[in-house]
Amino acid sequence: MTTRKEVAELAGVSEATVSRVLNGVGPIKESTRRRVMEAAQRLGYHLNAVASSFARGRSGNLGVVLPHVPKVHLFSTYYFSEILSGIGEAVHGRGYGLLLLFRNPAEPYDYVSLFRTLRIDAGIVLGASSLPSEMAGIRQMSEANLPCCVMDQHFADIRIGTVAADHVEGAYRAVRHLLGRGYRRIGFLNGSPQYSNSADRLAGYRKALKEAGIEPDDSLLYAGNYSWTSGNKAAAAVFADLGRLDALFVANDRMAIGLIQGLRDQGCSLPDDLPIVAYDDSDAARMSEPPLTTVRVPFYEMGKLAAERVLDLAAPSSGGDGAFFEDMLRPELVVRRSCGTPKEV
Repeated sequence: MTTRKEVAELAGVSEATVSRVLNGVGPIKESTRRRVMEAAQRLGYHLNAVASSFARGRSGNLGVVLPHVPKVHLFSTYYFSEILSGIGEAVHGRGYGLLLLFRNPAEPYDYVSLFRTLRIDAGIVLGASSLPSEMAGIRQMSEANLPCCVMDQHFADIRIGTVAADHVEGAYRAVRHLLGRGYRRIGFLNGSPQYSNSADRLAGYRKALKEAGIEPDDSLLYAGNYSWTSGNKAAAAVFADLGRLDALFVANDRMAIGLIQGLRDQGCSLPDDLPIVAYDDSDAARMSEPPLTTVRVPFYEMGKLAAERVLDLAAPSSGGDGAFFEDMLRPELVVRRSCGTPKEV
C-alpha cells in the first residue's frame, strides 16, 4: 500500500506538506498543491488519504448500510432487528447518532464517500454478500483503512474488520444433536450461496456427518434463501424424499417454519414424520408448533460489539486509522420439541 512518505518523495516535499495539501489545511502554493495531488493520483494514494478527513471535523454519527430489497420488511426480521438493537445500545451509550443508509445490492456502493464528506465517523455494513457489485465498494473501504466493519460475512481476499457468529460450530452442534438421537440420513435446507455464513453452515453440517462416519449425500441438500416463502416451497422436494430422510437441519427459523407449514399441507405430522433442527432462535421459534429446536445466535451482542469496535477506531485518540479485527461469537443449541424423540435402534 502506498505511503504518505512515497508521495512526499515523488512530489519533492515533506510529509507534513502532503498532509496539509490533502487535508486542505493552511496556505499552500498552487504549484506545490498541484505537485502533491499529481503525485498522490499517480501512486493511487487518494484512497488512503480519505481517513485523514477526520482531522477536518466529525459528524457524530455511526452509519449502518443495509441492503434495499423491494417488498422485504428488513426491520421486522429477527436477524436485522436484533443486530440493529445491539448497535443502537452501543451508539446511545457513546453519545453518537445512528444514520441508516440503504444500498442496491446489484450496484457498487460508494462507502468511502460517506467518510470523505463527513456524513459518518464510523461504519458498519449489514447484510453484505459476495456479489461482485457489493465486494467492490467493501474492497475500497478496506484499502482506505477506515474505521468500519462487516457484520456476519467474511471474504477470502478482503482484509476488513468483521464481527460474526461461528456458524461452522453452530451447524456442527445442530447436526451432532440429531446424530446423537439416532438419526443418520440427515438432510439440509440451506440459504443463499452468496453469503459466507451459508457456506459455513454447510461446512459444519458436513463436518458432523463425516465425524460420525457418514459420507454426505448431496441429493439430500435443498436450496432456499432464508425466507419463509423459500422454506414453504422446499416442502414439496422434502416431502418427496421423506422415505430417504431421518431428520432435517434447516439454516434458519423462518425457512423452517415455512417448511413445516408446507409439510403440514401435505398431511405430515411433525415431528413424528420428520424431526427438524433450525437456526437463529428467533421469537417465532418458541411460538412455532412444534416449538423449534434451534441454534441460538447472539445477534444483539454481535451488533453491540461491532459498534463498540468501530467507534473505538473512530475516536480522536486513535488517529482516525482503521484496524483489522475479527471477532467470532459462539452460538448455543436450544432443545425443544421439533427434533422429536430419540430414535430406537
